[in-house]
Amino acid sequence: MESIEDQLNAFLTLELAIQDARSVLDQQQQLRQISLTQLNILFVANTALLTILSISRLIFTISLFSVGEIVGFLLGFSLLIYALLPRQPLVTPNLEDRESLERYLALSPNEYRLQMLTNLVEVYNANKQRLDDITQALSLATYAIWATMIVALLHILSTIAIAVRWLS
Repeated sequence: MESIEDQLNAFLTLELAIQDARSVLDQQQQLRQISLTQLNILFVANTALLTILSISRLIFTISLFSVGEIVGFLLGFSLLIYALLPRQPLVTPNLEDRESLERYLALSPNEYRLQMLTNLVEVYNANKQRLDDITQALSLATYAIWATMIVALLHILSTIAIAVRWLS
């Protein structure tokens, strides 16, 4: 039979583990908020670039630059939309499932804490995959927007060079 000290240590260890798991989940939520901020910034950058090229009418001239810009915008916006797609975060325990709640309430306090710790690990892993998908899409969108900006800059410089050559 376990001594009171062993039971107390088991209880404290489980409490600390649950506290640590909740802390990691909070950090994961903060990372999700940062990703949403990055998403908004990238949408603004992509839209601003498209607006500049539309106002300058460079995107409407038929050239390889224009094709590259259009492909870049489509790729950038597609990746941003993919990152924006709703992903339902996993939450545990499911308070809508009465049977699960009854099962949890029948557990001893330590078994309950151990089950909660297991649930928190499952939630972390499921939400991590969703967050990794968003982060990867944002990284790819950043590269697509950067490449589009380089193509647009080259387009502008080539147009200036042609105009200077024509005026000379």
